[in-house]
This record gives sequence, C-alpha cells and structure tokens, in this order.
Amino acid sequence: MEKTFAQLSEIKLVGITCRTNNAAEMNPATAKIGQMIQRYQAEGITSKIPNLKNPGSTYCVYTEYESDFNGEYTYFIGAEVSSFDEVPNDLFKLTIASQRYAKFTNGPAPMPGVCIDMWQSIWSMDPEELGGKRKYSADFEVYDERAYDLNSATLDIYIALE
Repeated sequence: MEKTFAQLSEIKLVGITCRTNNAAEMNPATAKIGQMIQRYQAEGITSKIPNLKNPGSTYCVYTEYESDFNGEYTYFIGAEVSSFDEVPNDLFKLTIASQRYAKFTNGPAPMPGVCIDMWQSIWSMDPEELGGKRKYSADFEVYDERAYDLNSATLDIYIALE
C-alpha cells in the first residue's frame, strides 16, 4: 500500500447515505454498507445525479463521526458534481471541505478484501505512521476505471488529517 499526501479543494457530492458503525459492519446480519452499494448499483443512482463532474468515478465517504473509527458514522456513496442545481429530493448532498489528506493506494487485488485490508492497516497506524493525527471529518474511497475489474481492483483511500 503506497502512501502520499494531498491537499484537496472542496468536493461536492450527491448520493445516498446510512448511519452505521464498524462493529455492525463485521456482522452480516447488521451490516448496511453492502446493502447501500447494491442499492446504488441496482437503482442506477448515478444516472439520477445531475451535473456529474467525473462520470465513472464513485466516492464512498465516512463522515459525521460520533467519535473515532469505533463509533457511529454516516456512510455515503455517490458521485462528484459541479453544482447542487436540480438535485432530486431523494438524494443527499455532501460537501467535503478543503483539507489535507494521507492518500493510500493499493496494488491491484480482489474486492472487497483489498478495501477491508487497507482499512485494517489504516486503523492500526499511529499518527506518526499515518503522517498526522486523524481529523475524523470526512475520509473516503475513490473507485474509478482502475476498480472496474473487481478481481483486480485498485482504489485510493483518503484519510483527513489535522
């Protein structure tokens, strides 16, 4: 897993959300994220989002943290937009503020294992290994054309730093 740093500008996203926590996600009976991903794909949510900025890229965001990665958070799946004009009422708007990130990129590997492995590595890092203290504002995964092949997916995970 390669680590770099990035200062990103504000990002506007439109998509769907749920509230969950990592303990619930470890139990198939209470996990919500997989259901959200299936819904996003099955209902063709991307096709309902106006003003797409990067068609073909999906953002999965972890935000509104109750505490840290052990507490409740809002999971968001959606796409970047150039504006919030004409967003349907059944979709949610999310703005990620400009901030500094540690960016992790994996080598190609099968999903969802590669994503789970990346997160477990990130959770075990101390601030020195991470490159700073986690801000717990908005962390996110970016799935673009490198992730289309689920048997050999490459993805980026951005961790907000203070």
